[in-house]
Amino acid sequence: MQLTDHRDLTPAQREQLLEIQLLPGQQRYAGDMTCALYTLFSSDSPDIRGVALLVENVPQAFLLLQRGAFLPCWARIDAAIINALQVDRRRQGHGLGRFCMQALPDLVRSLWPEVRCLQLSVDPDNHAALALYRGTGWVDSGDGFRARKGYECQLTLAL
Repeated sequence: MQLTDHRDLTPAQREQLLEIQLLPGQQRYAGDMTCALYTLFSSDSPDIRGVALLVENVPQAFLLLQRGAFLPCWARIDAAIINALQVDRRRQGHGLGRFCMQALPDLVRSLWPEVRCLQLSVDPDNHAALALYRGTGWVDSGDGFRARKGYECQLTLAL
């Protein structure tokens, strides 16, 4: 398994990203690949990156990294945020999300050495995501985006 910048994917791997599917209940939290890729391609800024997890050279998970002008009001100025984490439903429960969270700090340091932490916002009802993040060292750090009820949980991982 390896995390790789979207820019380094082959044309075939970029097409395979569209095969990543979430369970229907997860889409309300993370959207889908079409939305994630639309966000990625809506700007050519170096402050937004797509990251794919390759398993045997096939993308099985994807997330967006954003910093600078793409930071929400709740994020630290020295942060990069994670958005739209998606692990293919057929590969869930096999440690792919955990691998992403553990490998991500090194990738972010290589992309953006000035970034000091990673942050994200997750719905308080998304128990699986909260368990993943907290289990890989993320700590609660305040309120994130507005949620259906109140606010999402903001989590931070120091780099």
